[in-house]
Amino acid sequence: MVKPIRKLLIANRGEIARRIVRTAHAMGIETVAVYSDADANSPHVKEATQAIHIGPSEAAKSYLLPDRIIEAARKTGADAVHPGYGFLSENAGFASKLADAGIIFVGPPAAAIRSMGLKDAAKALMKKAGVPVTPGYQGDDQSLPRLEQASKAVGYPLLIKAVAGGGGKGMRRVDSPAEFAEALIAAKREGDASFGNEKILIERLIRRPRHVEVQIFADDHGNVVHLFERDCSLQRRHQKVIEEAPAPGLGERARAALGQAAVKAARAIDYRGAGTIEFILDTEATDESGDHPFYFMEMNTRLQVEHPVTEFITGTDLVEWQIRIARGEPLPLTQDQIELSGHSVEARLYAEDPDTGFLPSTGTLSRLGMPSQTSRLRIDAGVVEGGEVSVHYDPMIAKIVAHGPTRRDAIDTLIAALDETVVEGVKTNRAFLARLLDTDAFRAGDITTGFIDDHADDIAPPARIPAQAVVIAALSEVVTQKPSAPQTMFARFPGWRMNLPAIRYVDLFDAGGNIRTLHLRREGETWLIGGLGEEFTASGEWRGETLFHAVVDETPIRAAVIREDDRIEVRLSGATYVFALSNHAVASGSGGDGSIRAPMPGRILSLDVAEGKDVTVGQRLCVLEAMKMENRLSAPFAGKVTKIAVAKGDQVAEGALLMQIEPEDSAN
Repeated sequence: MVKPIRKLLIANRGEIARRIVRTAHAMGIETVAVYSDADANSPHVKEATQAIHIGPSEAAKSYLLPDRIIEAARKTGADAVHPGYGFLSENAGFASKLADAGIIFVGPPAAAIRSMGLKDAAKALMKKAGVPVTPGYQGDDQSLPRLEQASKAVGYPLLIKAVAGGGGKGMRRVDSPAEFAEALIAAKREGDASFGNEKILIERLIRRPRHVEVQIFADDHGNVVHLFERDCSLQRRHQKVIEEAPAPGLGERARAALGQAAVKAARAIDYRGAGTIEFILDTEATDESGDHPFYFMEMNTRLQVEHPVTEFITGTDLVEWQIRIARGEPLPLTQDQIELSGHSVEARLYAEDPDTGFLPSTGTLSRLGMPSQTSRLRIDAGVVEGGEVSVHYDPMIAKIVAHGPTRRDAIDTLIAALDETVVEGVKTNRAFLARLLDTDAFRAGDITTGFIDDHADDIAPPARIPAQAVVIAALSEVVTQKPSAPQTMFARFPGWRMNLPAIRYVDLFDAGGNIRTLHLRREGETWLIGGLGEEFTASGEWRGETLFHAVVDETPIRAAVIREDDRIEVRLSGATYVFALSNHAVASGSGGDGSIRAPMPGRILSLDVAEGKDVTVGQRLCVLEAMKMENRLSAPFAGKVTKIAVAKGDQVAEGALLMQIEPEDSAN
């Protein structure tokens, strides 16, 4: 029997809430947004049919309270709730309470969530169903002696994982027995803080793994299908930044085996709705067919952040599928009807600083410029210009998703989109993502979960500025951008003088304060550019606020050029080159002075040193908990702690002084 859904409450925020609103409205369903104090003016609140306040900014006092969400559904007359992802999306108790209240949960049954909610129980269930699992220990005896015994049986290196964990929380790599006890304590503590469960499991570490997941759907009529796989191997801090579908380099036999294993896993727990079966591929081993063996890692009983890449390659709307299944309808397509078309790649644009270990950056988005969406480019953003990136929630600004007939086409489209993206007010990983996508290894599909660390030198900012970037920087200064009225010859040719060559001079300073003086002479529609040791012939035109098309020595070049006061950024194929137009605009660096400051807002979880005590280089000073992640702060050099400015449990702002260390030489 089909159950009507006339009004859908979305128990989430940001880009996923906006994305659900779009599909629901297209289906003729009214929507209700819930919001905290911090989200009162957020886009999802304005775009929903109606909105209701649910509490303070802290997620634990608003978005994470099942009773508050159910009360909001009752007050607004919503007959269904979509949890999005994160927050309550995998909370079995929430699903049960909704059922008791007679409200449709757009998600799987509570029993299925429970069966997959704990990694140890899930692995045992999958092993029984014939799905391959990684060798390890998932026992109930959590005593240190038993776990140390299990670690020896598993062998080093190994992974300790919180059984209720996710997103890298409560997970520690251990390379030797000497590290085990400390890593175990940290994993248990983080698991308890993040999930209210300190139980852990141990499993063999696959040294060069790929993270490949399969999208599945199941309905109330006994149908289960998969919508192919996604590769999510590119991660930092154990969280994904680049996802793509299908997985590169995967043969048809391996693709079919993964899909069949995922369907088998879903049937084993009598699943309903959207889910993702996550596997680890061991790239250092091959089976009898020459494929890499794979092992079940976990199941996410919800929609995934990276679902747009699957939608692109299958031509589906997965949120629509979720709603139809929740209404009791059969799956829209059979397995044979689901076709794979082209390739899709997604980049997660975060407010974070890659130069400080990807720590989040908070603040107001004083400028946010995104490329236009097309049939090949999709932007799912949770914020708008003038909005706030808050300490209370995930710092993702947007998902930028590209599609093309080939993987190369999709990558090129995504890099161009990142080049055009402009964000001011917070630090972002935009340039890092573009460089990562353009590395030879990524383009070749040679990827593992350790890719970012393994290719740090390849991803680093370019050490040398190519002549083309300098030419474009100078050219962008003399080419008129978007004239608002008919121009005279003097305006169109600003270097023109009666009876003299039309020459312009542009001074460009690099990061070291070194100056390049370029002279540009106009000849018809082109410029002759000197000052670089050789002369270049170039022309260019603006195609938008930041998009600049040039031809340099007969080579067409598409660049993004961003002007900020006396500073120019030229973005070419993922690389960013920065110039200043005056020497006072050149940024200068500064050395460490022994001041240990908070790299981001958070809470002091532990203080591991005392005033007056000596420390060695690399010694742990304190642990800062931020966004449910533990960040270890270490001594930059040997010396003495002369001041501690905080106490355990203190909430601190970004940049706050935590302690002062006097260098060893000074102390003597």
